[in-house]
Amino acid sequence: MNFVFISPQFPPHYFHFVSALRERGVTVLGIGDAPYDSLRPELREAMREYFLVPTLHDDDALLRATGYLTWRHGRIHRIESLNESWLEAEARLREDFHVPGLLPEAMARLRSKSGMAEVFREAGVAHPDLERVRDAEQVKSFAARVGYPLVLKPDVGVGAAHTFKVTRDAEVDTALAQPLPTSYVAQPFVRGTIVTYDGIVDRHGAIVFALSHQYSDGGMETVLEQRDISFWSLQEIPPALDVLGRQVVAAFGLRERWFHLEFFRLPDGRFVALEANLRPPGGFMTDMMNYTCDIDVYRLWARVVTGDPVGDFRYTPRFHVCHSARRAERKYLHSHAQIVEHLGRELLLHRELPAVYHSLLGNEMYLTRHADLEAMHAAARFIQATP
Repeated sequence: MNFVFISPQFPPHYFHFVSALRERGVTVLGIGDAPYDSLRPELREAMREYFLVPTLHDDDALLRATGYLTWRHGRIHRIESLNESWLEAEARLREDFHVPGLLPEAMARLRSKSGMAEVFREAGVAHPDLERVRDAEQVKSFAARVGYPLVLKPDVGVGAAHTFKVTRDAEVDTALAQPLPTSYVAQPFVRGTIVTYDGIVDRHGAIVFALSHQYSDGGMETVLEQRDISFWSLQEIPPALDVLGRQVVAAFGLRERWFHLEFFRLPDGRFVALEANLRPPGGFMTDMMNYTCDIDVYRLWARVVTGDPVGDFRYTPRFHVCHSARRAERKYLHSHAQIVEHLGRELLLHRELPAVYHSLLGNEMYLTRHADLEAMHAAARFIQATP
């Protein structure tokens, strides 16, 4: 199998996906915009060849790179990035080179907030009302029907970038005094806790792995108010969430893919769908999954992609693993050394984060693992405590 992996160097821990493919005998062909010498040794060793392009935003460069790799190695069997930024680019390349997987029309629909809403509605999954908007008058008309506050966000976007909340007509006029930079949607602001349904579906549409995470805050609030976010794995998926998650995966018709679904848990306990992402969950959540269940999701995904049996795969969530963020501009009560001493073996990992993560995930993160949920929350409070 010839497998083109776009942006194998970022996110930085995704080299594990490439290594897992190589272990299964796959010929991995990388396309990236980082110099070859800058790649970590494990990644260089796992790839048969690497094609450097000036930028991954250049479709012609990606087309030429994939054409060259086809000439060198023969037919390409899979093209993936597992990265939100390049999902549409990989879909176009699949169409150009007749590679199985999601193609541009389906990818464009399933990535957009408006397209997701259509799928949720067709599947009978509860979700907030949504309307595509271009100007202030459309937003105010929508508010007259559903009420304030509203959230305005790009129809196609990553995380909470360029998302904001409006609470009255005057704020709409101020926010939209300049034309919107891209297609936007408006939705009622929902007060609830964000929980996820994350996992892998095989080539037959069967879910072979699923886990749930909970966020301390919503992405919009975290970015706009520069909060210190934390999120953690749950030892049990709420039964109602599991039913809805499986319903959404089936409705999206996913095959041989990761999925990252976000839901609101309302104060009355009901769940409503927020959005669906056709990729692994962000940040270091794939590592969190491994620590939660003592498994290797990178190798599991590689088995799914290569069609190898996964019937013997078993997992049990044994721990709560938490990502606790800190920001460079904030003063904290406890130093890094004090955190290391206080947490001891509960501390799994500490990392400085790439700049692209800073607005949502902070400048640095701590991963901690606990058998007890309250102990986990205590650790997060210790890490993020301020004077």
